Amino acid sequence: MGLENRSPKWTFVFIGISIIAFIIQQTTTLWRALAFFPSLAFRAPWMFVTSIFLHANLSHLFFNMFALFFVGIYLERMVGRRTFFIIFMTSGIIGNLGYLVTATNPQVPAIGASGAVYGVMGALAVIAPFLLVYVYGFLPLPMIVVAVLYGFADFAGLFVPTGIANGAHLGGMFAEATYGFYLRRVARRMSV
Repeated sequence: MGLENRSPKWTFVFIGISIIAFIIQQTTTLWRALAFFPSLAFRAPWMFVTSIFLHANLSHLFFNMFALFFVGIYLERMVGRRTFFIIFMTSGIIGNLGYLVTATNPQVPAIGASGAVYGVMGALAVIAPFLLVYVYGFLPLPMIVVAVLYGFADFAGLFVPTGIANGAHLGGMFAEATYGFYLRRVARRMSV
């Protein structure tokens, strides 16, 4: 967590890319070549990245970007731009791997930044567990409580088919919570 610029940049860039991608989705069929299809994952590896920025509908886009705005700003200020970029992208990719191993039908695509957003939440919950965040903009809870509640809901969702990519959420969250422990250890060593 070096001395690089700590003002948020990538949070806003990722929100902007997602909005532009959503507009393109509404006007073309290009999204079909960019969505994450488990059956095509290794023949079209770009899907691991491109699908992160696509969203099923306006509500899906809004809630992912709303969550990214609030938790992303906090985390990006804490860890810096470069580390935040790495956290977001790797959690999105690992989220797609989580979907790959939990999808009941490999022909059903996954789209959305949820795995990446869950990764940001997981890292923030480990780095700043008692940071108060406002769930849905009005309910203040410690970040660790939010992460545990969301994680538990997604774990339960693995056993009840809902059309939600619970495996993607859990993959992103678990990967970046693990990375958050690494970042905490590095920060402690640097402060000694």
